[in-house]
Amino acid sequence: MPALAAGVVVLVAAGGVGVFVLTSRDDPAGSREADGRPAASSSAAPASGAKGPDVCGMLPKEEAERLVPGATVAKSSRDGEFTVDFGCNWVNRRISFGEYWRSREIDVKIAQYRGEGAKTGRALAQNAYEVEYRGGKYAATAKPSLDPDEKEYISPLKDIPGVGEGAFAQYTWRRDKLLWYSYGTANARVGDFTIKVKFQADQQKKDAQILSSETRQSITEANALREVSGLVAYFAKGVAAWQAKNPNVLAKADQPAVTSSPSPKASASPTVLAAFPAFCTAVGAKATELVPSPTTRARGLEEGGDSQTECRWLNLDLPGDGADMKKIRSVLITVHRFSDRTGQADVSGAKSYYATQRGGDKNMAGSSLGGITWGKLVDRDDLGDQAYQQFVQTRHSDVAASSGSVLMRKGAVVVRVDYSGHQRPKDAATNSPKVRFMSEKEAMGGALPMARAFMEEMTRRPVGS
Repeated sequence: MPALAAGVVVLVAAGGVGVFVLTSRDDPAGSREADGRPAASSSAAPASGAKGPDVCGMLPKEEAERLVPGATVAKSSRDGEFTVDFGCNWVNRRISFGEYWRSREIDVKIAQYRGEGAKTGRALAQNAYEVEYRGGKYAATAKPSLDPDEKEYISPLKDIPGVGEGAFAQYTWRRDKLLWYSYGTANARVGDFTIKVKFQADQQKKDAQILSSETRQSITEANALREVSGLVAYFAKGVAAWQAKNPNVLAKADQPAVTSSPSPKASASPTVLAAFPAFCTAVGAKATELVPSPTTRARGLEEGGDSQTECRWLNLDLPGDGADMKKIRSVLITVHRFSDRTGQADVSGAKSYYATQRGGDKNMAGSSLGGITWGKLVDRDDLGDQAYQQFVQTRHSDVAASSGSVLMRKGAVVVRVDYSGHQRPKDAATNSPKVRFMSEKEAMGGALPMARAFMEEMTRRPVGS
């Protein structure tokens, strides 16, 4: 706030209208304590050299994980002309929750004010707090100019008793063609420190169009105010504790900027199964119609509550449509069985996985990226509880092929069926430009009967029984 150097604080309100000015000739509220007593005046500059407060460490880990699970955490500090600033940010913009992707963020900024002339850092902090308070009151009643497709609501201030030497919260909600968001903020003062906390949360269905506000929902006023009121209390308590250990001390901004992300989970390796699973053997005849004289393989994998079994029928050297041509044909069935911590069937886990897969495939439908072309996604109502089909063409460095894919869910089990293949000259490589993709008609004409056969087997004998 460079204007503080001249003893002036200026607030430009939302929408560019309304200006509030405090000058050093006024009797600012910042020169008094919350109960009206004059603030202690001291022209003595605080001692410097103490390590600054650990903002990230002020929020309990379990609370951070509740509000922003799996967050990337970034801390920072800066030595400004009028303040020493410390911050911490927790963010995760892609949290899987059932049929939704959730986005969460906590952002905290803490500033310690330096004294300026006859004004103490405490007085300047109170001045800054009062500016935020009066600005918030103005924003709650102002009528900014909005376009016809824009909507905005800013709530009245909510005072937060018992937090620091003054604290308040406010809610902001905004809608327009592209943006659809809301968040809560909370401000507080503790001695010569000001604290500002922002919490933003929203969710959107996994199959929503990318970069759209379709199906987006954002945090409500009651929830936002509740969460930021609780958050600011943690940081006010943390600042007060730091001040108690470092009385009349100016913190040093000696904390290097650090960003830490959750450690990636090591990918488990599938294990080749000694015997073909019974539910795959049961549909072997149908698979061999599509892949004559196949080489078979079965593998298993455990990832948390997702127990996976993969069955494959493959022939890399089938006669092609001509003496100098040959074909590749493959049937791949991947079964996901979801269970909770008690070992019971987890239907919600299966629904979440299905929604994630469908959302990603729907968003890519009709597009190409990285050598993959996705066809139209078609939902089906004749295969279990949920199902869809899609035709995909792939050109990788090692192989080029097309696939008819069906994903279906029945209870806590999700099954993907892929029928894939191509045709090429006998002397051409599997990734040769001469490769001819299997047609969509043939690919889906094989994948759908294979999926029906497997669903009939699941209905007759549940997977895993």
